[in-house]
Amino acid sequence: MPVYLDFNATTPVHPEVLELMIHVYRSQFGNASSRTHIYGQEAKRIVDESRAKIANLLGISPTEVVFTSGATESNNLAILGLEDYGRKQRKLHIISTNIEHNSILEPLKVLSRRGFDIELCPVDSAGLIDAEDLLRRVRTDTLLVTVMHANNETGVLQPVDVIGTRLKEMGVLFHVDASQTFGKLSKEILSLDYDLMSITAHKVYGPQGIGALILRHRNYVRPPLTPLLHGGGQENGLRPGTLPVALIAGFGKAAELAQLHGEKWLRQEARIKQDVLDQLRVIKHVINGDQTHCLPNCVNVSFPGIDSEALMLATRTEIAISNGSACTSSKYRPSHVLEAMGALAESAVRLSWGPQIDSVDLEPIITFVRQMTQL
Repeated sequence: MPVYLDFNATTPVHPEVLELMIHVYRSQFGNASSRTHIYGQEAKRIVDESRAKIANLLGISPTEVVFTSGATESNNLAILGLEDYGRKQRKLHIISTNIEHNSILEPLKVLSRRGFDIELCPVDSAGLIDAEDLLRRVRTDTLLVTVMHANNETGVLQPVDVIGTRLKEMGVLFHVDASQTFGKLSKEILSLDYDLMSITAHKVYGPQGIGALILRHRNYVRPPLTPLLHGGGQENGLRPGTLPVALIAGFGKAAELAQLHGEKWLRQEARIKQDVLDQLRVIKHVINGDQTHCLPNCVNVSFPGIDSEALMLATRTEIAISNGSACTSSKYRPSHVLEAMGALAESAVRLSWGPQIDSVDLEPIITFVRQMTQL
């Protein structure tokens, strides 16, 4: 099998997470809404304990955690769920950026077609937004600002701390997509001001198919969302449906492990990143994104004159990498993120790793690039 270097797309499930999930599937498979017997009561206990572990990592109340199927659903709920409130308040202006994940951009397009004024802030060549420029765009009819914490393709961190503090003073709702930073940059998240935050398990060694939308209580009032789904009253009516107990257990365990080992994981990832950058020095390349404000577990790199699709095809038996978001890479088109930065999108690949990787050997990439540049 090739070496897996696509951790920003999804991470392998941690052995302790998998072990717990198998146990729950085998022995504690009840419906958490069935309160009349021990199976349902045990399932509810697991859900409650897992919710508390996630809340503890984020420094919030467990009542502020709403389980979803993942960050895509959380992002949709955060944006589309505010439509009714925005109309009632006559606030139809939303601000975001032009490098957001498609699970942000597509719901914004939906609201645009329904009459909302959507404003996308540009980024500079380093992939950073100008916080002051964004804040100057806030109007009296601004309903929401939504900005990702870290970009999934470049790893560049946005100034959500500054933005959140100012928006709180202005009384404007703030949503943060923390898919790539939950369980990684826990200290930074603890200090953020936000109203809504999207997180997911499968980017931090938990299972796929489970995530959460965090709804912070401001003066004991949570953001006024309208549910996208209708049915039972699970998750305070915001996300009806039978809770996937084993997935939630795995999510909670992943959060617990991140709290225990997160700092060590970051150090390991930073060491690998330096090694990757050192190896790349022997060939012509361009690093995309500000490396002083960036996740330690990824590098987005362009090789001038090299087609990224050809590179990935030639090295696929030795190394597993991508050239964009996993949600769009199955049908290749140049990255909208890199195009917004003015980078060499068609020659770019993303390398991303985790603490399970002891070292990264880029020889397959280096050999291919050298061969192609000698033709």
